[in-house]
Amino acid sequence: MNELAHQPDKAELRRSLLKTRQSMMETEWREKSLSICTNLLSFPLFQQAKTILAYFSFRQEPDLTFLFTNTLHQWGFPRCVGNSLCWHIWKPQDSVQRGTYGIIEPHPNAPTIVPTEVDLILLPSVACDKRGYRLGYGGGYYDRLLSSPEWVTKPTIGIVFEFAYLPQLPIEPWDMPLSNVCTETGLNNHLFNR
Repeated sequence: MNELAHQPDKAELRRSLLKTRQSMMETEWREKSLSICTNLLSFPLFQQAKTILAYFSFRQEPDLTFLFTNTLHQWGFPRCVGNSLCWHIWKPQDSVQRGTYGIIEPHPNAPTIVPTEVDLILLPSVACDKRGYRLGYGGGYYDRLLSSPEWVTKPTIGIVFEFAYLPQLPIEPWDMPLSNVCTETGLNNHLFNR
């Protein structure tokens, strides 16, 4: 029997995982988010990075806010512009606004970050798999970013809760594996899969 016939499609899988994530109790969400932050803080790649691209938590994504007060790093956050992401420097005292899809983002006049400045990218994800592949929200913003020449070699960490770290995701030819995945139980390196 065909194994693929039993695999849920991306849209069905995305719906199911988002429902599970949004059903988490707030205390559990905060606890697991803090564990993810603790795991990131102990990772040498994170410790050595000067400029880190991150995200503001949306729809109960793992919350990385605890990290953003760390002034040893310069933080960059995305703003949706057309079908691309524009990255801006952000500091805790800077204001933010609601952008496309209702996601919090920096103001358009905030200083921008160019790829050569970036040492590490923390990616919001619906799910990641043991091979480093990521299931996003379906807009393709990060797929386009990670496949462009100036970004393709940047170290990446997919951020998910353990229940969304799966053995295998359905993938498309354009999907790019991430170099690492971090959950509340630890950090997994996937560079060997590239």
